[in-house]
Amino acid sequence: MEGGAYGAGKAGGAFDPQTFVRQPHTILRFVSWVFSIVVFGSIANEGYVNKPSEVEEFCIFNRNQNACNYGVTIGALSFISCMLFLALDIYFPQISSVKDRKKAVLADIGVSAFWAFLWFVGFCFLANQWQVAKPEDNPLKEGADAARAAITFSFFSIFTWVGQAFFAYQRYRVGADSALFSQDYTDPSQDAAVPYSSYASGNDLESPGTYQHSPSTDAFSAGTQGYQTQNY
Repeated sequence: MEGGAYGAGKAGGAFDPQTFVRQPHTILRFVSWVFSIVVFGSIANEGYVNKPSEVEEFCIFNRNQNACNYGVTIGALSFISCMLFLALDIYFPQISSVKDRKKAVLADIGVSAFWAFLWFVGFCFLANQWQVAKPEDNPLKEGADAARAAITFSFFSIFTWVGQAFFAYQRYRVGADSALFSQDYTDPSQDAAVPYSSYASGNDLESPGTYQHSPSTDAFSAGTQGYQTQNY
């Protein structure tokens, strides 16, 4: 397989941690991983409060339990997704099949775009529920910083996942071109040999058996012996 297919060199190469960490899509995965922890941790730790007169805790996002559940769920699943794709990025250079590399890159594009959409929905949902929350439900504004952090990092996560989808698409375009070249490439010497073979098989050329040698020097010397000079 030609090196450089879908953003990686030939299979079996040594893993370089420094090169891996400096890659743009790797950096975005780490950033998305941190953002998911912030959203998940903020809501799980301070997203539920209760009044002194109440026993059960309620969600600070307008008492909407679905808002807190959504934030915790996408935060946890995004954390797991980042870990899985980081592991795939480490293993990716060891994949020798061009088709398998193509499937991995396409999966990266689809999953990243899907998570960008989920974070957009989460940002809109959390921001809306926090805006319409009643002050009397949380007079001490407990968990306000956690709520703002969850909303803010949900917004930032949209762009980090869009960036991952963009870089994955770039890898797909570059990889598709290199894979196409490696599959369709032919040796120019083989193409150049075809006209010569067809030309040699034409009827205009004489067969090797009909080739006649030029008169030898012995025949020429024998002819000159019969010539006599006349003296006058």
